[in-house]
Amino acid sequence: MHQSFLEYVLSDLQNKGTDFSECTFVLPSKRSGTFLKKHLANTLTKNIFSPDIQSIQDFIADISGMEQTSNLDLLLVLYEVYKDSPIEEPDDFPSFLKWGQTLLQDFNEMDGYLIPAHDLLNYLSAIKEISHWSVKKEKTELVQNYLQLWNKLETIYNAFSKTLKEQKRAYQGLMAKIAVSRLEDYSQNHNTKPIIFVGFNALTTAESKIVQHFLELGNGQVYWDIDSYFLDDPVHDAGLFIRNYQRNWPYYKNKASLKPQHNFLSSKKILITGVPKSISQTKYVGQLLHELNSNSAIDFSKTAVVLADESLLSPMLQAVPPSINATNITMGLPLNKTVLYSFFMALLELNANTSERGWFYKYVLELISNPYCLTLSTSGAKDFAPILAKDIKEQNWLYVTTSVLTKYAEDNSALETLFPKEPISVLQWTNNCLLLIDRLKNIFQEEKNALELEQVYRFYTLFNQLKDYLAHVDFITELKSIKNLFKQLTSMETLDFIGEPLSGLQIMGMLESRNLDFETVIITSVNEGILPSGKMNNSFIPFDVKRDYDLPTYKEKDAIYVYHFYRLIQRAKNVYIIYNTEPDVLEGGEKSRLISQLLTDENIAPFVTHTIAAPHAHITPAQPLEINKGSLLIDDIIAFAHSGFSPTSLTNYVRNPIDFYTRNILKINDLDEVEENIAANTFGTIVHDSLEELYTPLLGTTLSKENVAALKPKISAIVKGHFQKNLSGVDISKGKFLLVYNVICKYLENFIDIEIKELQNHTVKLLALEEKYDVQLHIPELDFPVKLKGTLDRVDEFDGITRIIDYKTGKVESKNVKLTDWEELITNYDKSKAFQLLCYALLYSKKHDTNSLLAGIYSFKNLGQGLFSFSQDKNNTLIDAEVLSTFEGYLKQLILEICNPDNPLIEKAV
Repeated sequence: MHQSFLEYVLSDLQNKGTDFSECTFVLPSKRSGTFLKKHLANTLTKNIFSPDIQSIQDFIADISGMEQTSNLDLLLVLYEVYKDSPIEEPDDFPSFLKWGQTLLQDFNEMDGYLIPAHDLLNYLSAIKEISHWSVKKEKTELVQNYLQLWNKLETIYNAFSKTLKEQKRAYQGLMAKIAVSRLEDYSQNHNTKPIIFVGFNALTTAESKIVQHFLELGNGQVYWDIDSYFLDDPVHDAGLFIRNYQRNWPYYKNKASLKPQHNFLSSKKILITGVPKSISQTKYVGQLLHELNSNSAIDFSKTAVVLADESLLSPMLQAVPPSINATNITMGLPLNKTVLYSFFMALLELNANTSERGWFYKYVLELISNPYCLTLSTSGAKDFAPILAKDIKEQNWLYVTTSVLTKYAEDNSALETLFPKEPISVLQWTNNCLLLIDRLKNIFQEEKNALELEQVYRFYTLFNQLKDYLAHVDFITELKSIKNLFKQLTSMETLDFIGEPLSGLQIMGMLESRNLDFETVIITSVNEGILPSGKMNNSFIPFDVKRDYDLPTYKEKDAIYVYHFYRLIQRAKNVYIIYNTEPDVLEGGEKSRLISQLLTDENIAPFVTHTIAAPHAHITPAQPLEINKGSLLIDDIIAFAHSGFSPTSLTNYVRNPIDFYTRNILKINDLDEVEENIAANTFGTIVHDSLEELYTPLLGTTLSKENVAALKPKISAIVKGHFQKNLSGVDISKGKFLLVYNVICKYLENFIDIEIKELQNHTVKLLALEEKYDVQLHIPELDFPVKLKGTLDRVDEFDGITRIIDYKTGKVESKNVKLTDWEELITNYDKSKAFQLLCYALLYSKKHDTNSLLAGIYSFKNLGQGLFSFSQDKNNTLIDAEVLSTFEGYLKQLILEICNPDNPLIEKAV
């Protein structure tokens, strides 16, 4: 590799005879300071006292005499100031957090670029005044409230900065602004020691003034890490900022010239690879590292994996091959990306959404399915989590109450902490979280799980920090208020990985790579929207106002990342650039313009190779699943035939033989889930059971308009009872279930109205309700008994002819019960309704030795069309001996097909 940038800086200073121990080095980050010390130790031939090495933030803090404070502390101070400002109806704290962060960033930018608050904030207020949406001359109350904040922005800013100055605390922009005003005083006390600024690129106006001040004073030196290829190109974004300094700084006009590097066009290997989706990129990098490791010429201490999308850290760690012994991770994993965070968020959602009826089942299931809750659950005498989850689903509890939970609480105090009996305060919630952390700590100490203990410790410190905040503010009183605060804290705090920063493979984010050079560089997620990030306007200041005041827009922010990208690859020998070929909203856009620049730049093109890495997938046409009937399956089918084929099981086979195999032979049913919206089968059960209870007193009687009309007042109570029986956990007095309850009641009322209308011209005698039938079928080809069974919803005598009625709550059309081709009955699922009616007719005729029947379906979805009667041969609705005999022949044919060992079960497309 070429001489690294930091080595070049030290070499140049050594040639000038600089006494390193007297110097103050100012760098963009603390991390580059660690590498500077390493290179300095390698450069020196004798022992010296270490020079003062500072990051730019620490250097500015030193000049200003202020202490940089955390983002959250600033937001709390800003809210106090905003609340005390002359705004009539200030937002509450959770609402403020949604926009307070953006306002803080704008204040930071305004101060960092030394723009007078009076000018910019009044300009902003005037713009909002012009653009408000009221067309009337007199402003509405809503508009006045909206404009109040903008009109008072300057007042809020002045009070905010005054409060911070009194407390000797500041954000970066304010600190830089104060530092500029104190430069003269600082210089008088530090005018002899050389101050070396190393590797900067995009400086704010305040930082620029500070650097220029020391350069003009004579004891300052600045080293830019910029290649002449970018500096001399008038439009290349990588040199945008440094070209401006070269053009505009008096120091470069009058005293010195800017010295660029000459490394970018030196021989190198650049491999650009497109990989589908983000996780695949990390897998590809893992494979690449494995291949590089096999090549002993690669020095992993001079290799870096740079994650442009930092959320890929966790999968990247999983993808690093075990053969790589040393790995140093310079990024922290944000706490809000950990599973432990999701546990506390689930607990917060549960505790914040307690109602009189208990806890909503979704919040309970989300919490008890979290791995940390399962860990706490198994630590007691009784593992409550899986039992509680099973009971919620099986008993359809929409709400879980404290009384229900007592039976799971045997010897497990964690349950009482997770599900407090009374509503709790914010402080109680924080204390409960600390109690749970203590229990988790004890469990993980026993297991000697170091990574889990580290996570638990980070949350322990975070909750103590949260407790500290709560003790000092009085506006966080509800659990919902703490939610945004907790989110803010966890997004800013990280789980830090402790490693040896100077050895092994380096895994880092884009900003951590500043001033560092590597022989082999692997950069992931080089897509638009990620690298560079593009038009993300997280600011209240409009684009044109930013332009007027020379504030950075998305163009300048993109140029920062363009610089970092090109700086990383300018001295490297091997560069691997990986991008996502499948752009979407969450994972960036198309491949980055930076890749297009490399591919089209004729000076660098000879070094570039572009490939797409995709799995070698052999696409074969989907073959229908085929299950041969072995002896065990035949035994199961025989046992099933012995217990009885139902019409539904036979129509399952007609629809798809594999459905028959899974549902009827293997008895694999749909997953048990809580019915938040009523399932179709439960809806049907309630309708069927309610009709049975309503009509049972009339069994064996001839129906009259009077006795049928007398059923109407009973509908409400009967339906209510069946709701409790089938969905015990639901409340039908409100919400979705109230609507469903009313729909069922209306269905039954409409059915009774149709019955009354029918009784005006016909005589109906009720013979049976929900009666179960089963008959032995005589099939000589089979040497085992076969039974047909079914439940007839209703049997009556209609004008002297026996009629079988089936109730359906789903949709039925007349074509479903009309038969023109008998073959369709056992091949076409559309005729399943006709098949069921004929099964019921056959069952009834064999039991009661009758050969003259009617059969039909009442569809509650279209009751207005009356009874859909089975018919064949031009609307002949009578089911006589000939029809039953023909049907029995086709029924036996279907059963023989099912029981034939040589006939495999073949999947049908449904």
